[in-house]
Amino acid sequence: MSFFELLENTPKIFGIVGIFLFICTIAAFILNFGFKFRIIGATIFSLLLSLSSWAFIQSYTEKVVVEDAKYLPIVYDNGFDLIIAKADDDFLKESIEPTLEQLSNNLRKGSRSGAEVKIKIRKLEKIKDDVSKPVVIGEVQKNIKMN
Repeated sequence: MSFFELLENTPKIFGIVGIFLFICTIAAFILNFGFKFRIIGATIFSLLLSLSSWAFIQSYTEKVVVEDAKYLPIVYDNGFDLIIAKADDDFLKESIEPTLEQLSNNLRKGSRSGAEVKIKIRKLEKIKDDVSKPVVIGEVQKNIKMN
């Protein structure tokens, strides 16, 4: 069983365990067992795990991969309207557009309060020893809406 198959099955597994523990909790109260208050905690915890794993699956989206795009680390993200990715010195000009498209497609809808987000790719241009300046080599603006 792969990780993603296990991830899809966890809400069912925890839900079944929670229902079983709920039935055991009712039986423990009817039969007045001494562990009846401990089993309440286990029941609530398993049902909580079921709901939280279901919520995680709903929010999980796989990364979009665009052909000819390169992976670039995000070096600055203000969390609202600006993202800056760092390109290496050997970054090809042909990869700028696909990489910008990949970065913009991997932004979540509904995040950043529906802002106009600027995504920039920058290189560091060496001026002299131990001194460099950032140079923007590509930029795209994306409107993030809920729909």
